[in-house]
Amino acid sequence: MLESMTPVDPLGEALHFLRMSGTFYCRSELTAPWTVALPAMENCLMLHVVTSGECRLEVGESAPLLLRTGDLALVPHGEGHRMGCGAGALPVQLFDLPRELVKDRYEILRYGGGGAATTMICGAVRFDDAAAQRLLEALPRVIRVDAWESPEKEWLQSTLRLIVSEAQELRAGGETIITRLADILVVQAIRSWIASDPAAQTGWLGALRDRQIGRAIALIHRDPARHWTVELLARQVGMSRSAFAARFTQRVGEPAMQYVARWKMHAAEAWLKDEATPLSELASRVGYESEAAFSRAFKRFAGVSPGSVRRSSFREIRIKPALQ
Repeated sequence: MLESMTPVDPLGEALHFLRMSGTFYCRSELTAPWTVALPAMENCLMLHVVTSGECRLEVGESAPLLLRTGDLALVPHGEGHRMGCGAGALPVQLFDLPRELVKDRYEILRYGGGGAATTMICGAVRFDDAAAQRLLEALPRVIRVDAWESPEKEWLQSTLRLIVSEAQELRAGGETIITRLADILVVQAIRSWIASDPAAQTGWLGALRDRQIGRAIALIHRDPARHWTVELLARQVGMSRSAFAARFTQRVGEPAMQYVARWKMHAAEAWLKDEATPLSELASRVGYESEAAFSRAFKRFAGVSPGSVRRSSFREIRIKPALQ
């Protein structure tokens, strides 16, 4: 029997999980010529908002991307990249430049050759939630949003103007306003790409848009403790077992039960890093009747014990695709 078919927005739910942690922002005041090399930051998303002037963004061997006032760009996978304006400036490593620490999450960088000015808000953001990580994996190397051409241009422009105002004056609480607004811009940039890029219509993101497969994914995400089976998931979304199994594999790229098992472990990994919950309780959250059974399953996926992840929470221990 089908459970309540309350309207479900799996894509919206995935965006909801984009709750940021380890966020750090920098106001950059730069004058041409300048070139700054940003190091790779594993499992971080990097944000650049040009509040005045212009600059080029280079990621890997890709062609430089010109960013002008009102543009925002994301580098979702934490790749090292370069930013600059003007010719002749040798690249300088970001962490070799002096910076003024204003607050724990906010600093100011001033650098350049004294020519044309560019100001930016730049940031590094981490997402620990399993759904957020899966969403980020689906994103391209760079996302650019033009605030002057976007369908949401009015509020984007208003948001950018407020960021500019706060960055210039830095009144009491200004860094808090800037970081909160920048958080919103990160989510909006991702929404904009999903709405406009054909690549977002395929793979896991495309599966979220499928009325029945997307609902099944949402059910798995909401209740990792449940003992899901192909038959149960198919019944919940009104499909036959065989049709559901085939369509899930085709849309998601892996069988339903493999996805369920992997999801439980991703959720457990996020909780291990973020909470001090006893392992016995955490095991119950992902549907295991004992801590020992959970620990064995987790080690098969991650290659390390749950306790090791908890003790090493400041390092990223990526779950290995052991079921592939």
